[in-house]
Amino acid sequence: MQQIQLRVSPEVAAQDALLRRKVARILNLPIEQIQSIQLRRHTIDARHRNIIINLTLDVYEQGESVLEDDFSDLVFPEVHGAPSVVVVGAGPCGLFAALRLIELGLRPILVERGVDVMTRRRHLSELHKSGVVNPESNYSYGEGGAGAFSDGKLYTRSKKRGSVERILRLFCKYGADPKILVEAHPHIGTDKLPVIIKRMREQILASGGEVHFSTRMDELLVESGRVRGIRTATGQEFYGPVILATGHSARDIYRYLHRQNILVQPKAIAVGVRLEHPQPLIDQIRYHSPEGRGKWLPAAEYVYKAQVRERGVYSFCMCPGGFVVPASTEPGQTVVNGMSPANRGSKWANSGMVVELRPEDITATGLVVDNPHSPLALMEWCEQYERLSYEAANRSLRAPAQRMEDFVRGVASVDSPSTSYNMGLTPGNMHEWMPSFISSRLVEGFRAFERMTAGFLSNEAQLIGVESRTSSPVRIPRHYEGEHVYQHLELLGLYPAGEGAGYAGGIVSAAIDGENAATALAQWLASEKA
Repeated sequence: MQQIQLRVSPEVAAQDALLRRKVARILNLPIEQIQSIQLRRHTIDARHRNIIINLTLDVYEQGESVLEDDFSDLVFPEVHGAPSVVVVGAGPCGLFAALRLIELGLRPILVERGVDVMTRRRHLSELHKSGVVNPESNYSYGEGGAGAFSDGKLYTRSKKRGSVERILRLFCKYGADPKILVEAHPHIGTDKLPVIIKRMREQILASGGEVHFSTRMDELLVESGRVRGIRTATGQEFYGPVILATGHSARDIYRYLHRQNILVQPKAIAVGVRLEHPQPLIDQIRYHSPEGRGKWLPAAEYVYKAQVRERGVYSFCMCPGGFVVPASTEPGQTVVNGMSPANRGSKWANSGMVVELRPEDITATGLVVDNPHSPLALMEWCEQYERLSYEAANRSLRAPAQRMEDFVRGVASVDSPSTSYNMGLTPGNMHEWMPSFISSRLVEGFRAFERMTAGFLSNEAQLIGVESRTSSPVRIPRHYEGEHVYQHLELLGLYPAGEGAGYAGGIVSAAIDGENAATALAQWLASEKA
């Protein structure tokens, strides 16, 4: 086998016959001598007018053994009768923590306030028809967490915390397309991810773990500074040390911890809007061609960031060929998020466009919270921001909206371009209700992005409000040794993990954090026995 790197046109990269011809010429081999070409890395270089595809390939000649990854090394043993660990939350952090516990010979008891992922699909369909939010089954709560219906993006910068490749291979073991192992920005697609999540749950059950849906944790069972288990909303109790993986929207958990004087800390967040463009426009400006992506390129992506008056303004969770969806978790708030199917085939592109907001910024925003020095102050600020959006949309899941150029000019929009957001839009002037701390920085950020890419600032694009769930507004502090996760700073037997604890941002980083928490917990239990 020889590994080679190529820079080729999109047409060559997309067609096996052309690629084989190119490889044969470079290696000075007859085409028929090439037995197999396996893709190991695929990136798109769209910085210049001529788009280049960078490929890393393993080339096998006739008679050579082709190495195939069958994921058979990822084995989960039987853990019936093993010591139990309670995992609260069945998002990526909780699911991967449970699987890791099984690998380490411990028995996970996974409790989830929402429903299983397939029932959750039906509930989301009902939400779109009725406009009524189910507070326990929505785009944030339920098996798979917020990531289950948010594109399944797997790109992460958290590569020092654990093995990204291991997480991706686990996804492949349960049905993800192996191309996620080679793409620079891998994603699964919100239409494919639920089946994979279901198979992970089936593995947990087959190995002897437990999974309980519609089971909301309301209380930690604490004795002498040590967590012994949890009590649920129905009064049921589960015993064992606890991995707390509740996700960034479980605000009732933060309130409970604060009431019980369990240490939590404020954490900077980022809030703003969803920005939706026609996908063909993004294709044209990102691929430098009036023809857009053409026949051989995928729907174009983008990443933008700028500094505006000492605060970051940036794109977040970009969904090419995607949809904007209602992400509220209770009545009286309007929150949106983005997602894409696997083929990224819709007519629209969307991303969060957000402004960094720090705890010390609260008083400067003009929104009043009861105690700006409370560790929950930014969470309460977000709740006010979401209520303002709800009021601006006539107290419904219709979302407030404004054309992009109108927003920059401060002019109210009287209508909206076509949209993927099927709950309906209420066009107007977002400056009338959005805190100027956020809106003025978005304006300057959009002007900066237009200087980077002419055509991005367009009245064919529109702002849809609001994006407020980019990350947790609270951090649950924990001990560290080097980069390894340890317990809560004050309570033995409590392992806060993932996005809800303030230590991750996205599916892969949350999964890694869950695995690390499980590993640290297993080591602690072993040391207790020693």
